[in-house]
Amino acid sequence: MVRDPVKAAFGGDEDLYDVAEWDARSALDRLSVGIYGGLRASFHVLLIALALVLFAVQLSFAALLVADRPGLGALALASAVPALLLVAYAWYGDPTRREPLAALAITFVLAVLFASFAALINSVAQLAFNLIPVVGTVLFFFLVVGPIEETVKWLAIRVYAYKGDAFNTVVDGAVYGAVAGLGFAFIENAIYIVQGYTNAAGMEGVQQIQRAALTATGRAFVGPGHVLYSAWAGYYLGLAKFNPDDWGPIVVKGLLIAAAIHATYNSLVSYLPQLLPSWNFLYLIGFVLVFDGVVGYALYRKVKRYQDYYDRTDATERTEAAEATTEG
Repeated sequence: MVRDPVKAAFGGDEDLYDVAEWDARSALDRLSVGIYGGLRASFHVLLIALALVLFAVQLSFAALLVADRPGLGALALASAVPALLLVAYAWYGDPTRREPLAALAITFVLAVLFASFAALINSVAQLAFNLIPVVGTVLFFFLVVGPIEETVKWLAIRVYAYKGDAFNTVVDGAVYGAVAGLGFAFIENAIYIVQGYTNAAGMEGVQQIQRAALTATGRAFVGPGHVLYSAWAGYYLGLAKFNPDDWGPIVVKGLLIAAAIHATYNSLVSYLPQLLPSWNFLYLIGFVLVFDGVVGYALYRKVKRYQDYYDRTDATERTEAAEATTEG
């Protein structure tokens, strides 16, 4: 760490307050500390408040429709089951200590709320990328959808769970990332299901529900992907937390990996049906299982390597590390 030469030479012997050292002594100092703390706290409050407003505006119609057609809500819940099972596996198989349910629930809710940011940005940006022939869709996925959606899911971890005492190992980030992906997938599935229902407005009620059920079935295979992408970003957030000197680059690396995997999946799903005339729903299922299987296995290998090292640590060392994290 770079040190000021005056502080390095005289810091132990001279009072260098407001010269080369600082601590809160005066009323102005204490006021500055209070204002800074308030700004840090209010940023998260304002972020959540803005997300609530956008969430209410964007989903008010969908909420009313679900209230009128409870079956749509049931389809949304059912479509999230595969993703939920994957999250349950990540939580139960946590090689360290299982994360508290309260922190997981808050992360889930934040991901649901912050999804409104991604929906707004994606909708506006897509208008511009639609004007680009041939590669516009791919560029949209790699430059907007992947980075934006993975960032808002990352925020759902960073705002609350990241600062908690329970987040005390690298792999905890992967667990919280998986939960953030579940929250995002759930609300995204609900929106698509409602859209599928409303787009079939010219059909009879039973056919509308059938169309929504078909959408829910398709979305059920998409949800686990969201869980895996954000679990990658969450893992690197955990790695960054315990390597603060390189915090920024590590976080960026995790987001780049998650966004690239996300965008690759979207691009392949969009273009493969055009390249393969025989493409059908069974092909989609097979592709999703293979793609998510490869991505999930790569993440599993990374977590397993951490677990192997963790199992070799002494119980006392784990306790001391956890206490040091809490104090920090």
